[in-house]
Amino acid sequence: MTRRVVALVSGAVQGVGYRWFVRGRAEAARLAGSATNLPDGRVEVVLEGPDDAVAGVLADLDGPAAPGAVQRVDVRDEPERGGRGFTTA
Repeated sequence: MTRRVVALVSGAVQGVGYRWFVRGRAEAARLAGSATNLPDGRVEVVLEGPDDAVAGVLADLDGPAAPGAVQRVDVRDEPERGGRGFTTA
């Protein structure tokens, strides 16, 4: 089963390599998506792929290896879009 999620990550997550951390985890899990800095200091993470792989990367977003200081991760599911590759912005 394929799943697409958007996670909004709050805390000290910009300027600490957080997007690159997410990219590495997502690419290792062969997920599509993106990690984007938002003007309000959060990072928006989009993940799409097999449900178990998405769940694994979601667990890493505020795990002990995550750079910075994650305070909160808000997740919402979206319809699949058939994305490919992972980008950072």
